[in-house]
Amino acid sequence: MMNYLQRLGRSLMLPVAVLPAAAILMGIGYWIDPSGWGSGNVIAAFLIKAGAAIIDNIPILFAVGVGLGMAKNRDGSAALSGLVAFLTITTLLSSGSVALFQSIDLEAVNPAFSRIENAFIGILSGLVAASMYNRFSHVQLPDALAFFSGKRLVPIMTAFSMILVSVALYFVWPVVYTGLVGFGETISKMGAIGAGLYGFFNRLLIPTGLHHALNSVFWFDVAGINDIGNFWSGEGVKGITGRYQAGFFPIMMFGLPAAALAMYHTAKTKRKKQAASLLLAAGFAAFFTGVTEPLEFSFMFLAPVLYLVHAVLTGVSLFIAATFQWTAGFTFSAGFVDFFLSSRLPLANQPYMLIVQGLFFAVVYYFVFRFMIVKFNLATPGRESDEAVDAVATETAPEGGTKTAPVAAGGQYSAMAAMIYDGLGGDQNVTGIESCVTRLRVDVKDMDTVDQAQIKKAGIPGIKVVSPNHIQVIVGTNVQFVLEEIEKLRSHRAG
Repeated sequence: MMNYLQRLGRSLMLPVAVLPAAAILMGIGYWIDPSGWGSGNVIAAFLIKAGAAIIDNIPILFAVGVGLGMAKNRDGSAALSGLVAFLTITTLLSSGSVALFQSIDLEAVNPAFSRIENAFIGILSGLVAASMYNRFSHVQLPDALAFFSGKRLVPIMTAFSMILVSVALYFVWPVVYTGLVGFGETISKMGAIGAGLYGFFNRLLIPTGLHHALNSVFWFDVAGINDIGNFWSGEGVKGITGRYQAGFFPIMMFGLPAAALAMYHTAKTKRKKQAASLLLAAGFAAFFTGVTEPLEFSFMFLAPVLYLVHAVLTGVSLFIAATFQWTAGFTFSAGFVDFFLSSRLPLANQPYMLIVQGLFFAVVYYFVFRFMIVKFNLATPGRESDEAVDAVATETAPEGGTKTAPVAAGGQYSAMAAMIYDGLGGDQNVTGIESCVTRLRVDVKDMDTVDQAQIKKAGIPGIKVVSPNHIQVIVGTNVQFVLEEIEKLRSHRAG
């Protein structure tokens, strides 16, 4: 199960990598025009819309990225199938479709269906698409239907599968959503403790998209709280109104950036630069704009226990801020931009104490994350065990061999690929092959058929036998080009 979650986490790295830049664009645009959101400034409008093009479509990016990353061969048809899956379920379960199915007015549709386009549905779509690719990409249909064989069959089967998933969620999704709204209304009566519980479940539900159900109770006028609207209009009680917003500032401005620093410091030396490009950008986005998804999705599946700790600390932060009645508010998210703008509002109460609280949480986050990562060897960005050249490479390197794969021209990659693939046993033995950052990860029928001496002649740094049916060939950072040549070789032989 843990390996599956880590594979999912790695699959999310491709779409997550683009999110920090989008968040910063939106933050700068909002900084320029905080009240009009671009209506009063064309530059602000341009930046906000450019960032929103990505941020608002996170679920689609996840559907495509997970479909591609979880498929055995990382083929484009798996990515296309992820998109097909997402479009199928979000169309069937949209408010308009449900109104049609139930023969009711659009306004009478359960609010749950207005939130169907979320990260959970995106990830689910990608997983179904990848499963269909792994199952049907090599299926041959009878001659009359031969055109739809193999990879063309994958999106078709994905669409049919998502119809069944949609039927299930048609009944399940409203029940879960409505239940969470009821739960939120209950804990809203528990004062500071309720604020803490809300903060905990808000973060815990981020991967499912169901945090919107809780947010609607506390931030808007579903249950009469309307924390955001009342805070910015000045219609509330000082020290009370804003309690469901204030505790997020110490986490998003200080805690999560400190966690990013801890993950960077604990990344493996050979991957620090790669980890820094994601973590530092995501940390800055969290501080400046309050958009935390780029950072949270970078570790929530790679190291779920850390994400649980993060949810607990978020709850503690909201509890502390609510207990001492320190308040600030946001309209975009709990980043520096909104903190600066809201700190002078009439209902802001000792907002700068949130900075003191934030500095405390920065220390807590850094040392807790660093301790847990090292103590339990958690696979945070830059520490994935099967994406680094470790001691095994040195132990299995051929005598006098090089430590990294040679930098070769296209023809030499082709020669390397042929030598490696033949050593693995070719089409008769290889059942699946994909790559990570430095390795070919290969599923084989019979490990005894693998000729390690033949593979080492290609000049690779090492080989790692993981199980009786799985072997990793350590190639180096040029592994992508070797894999492409192997896929060409397999395609040519199959033809």
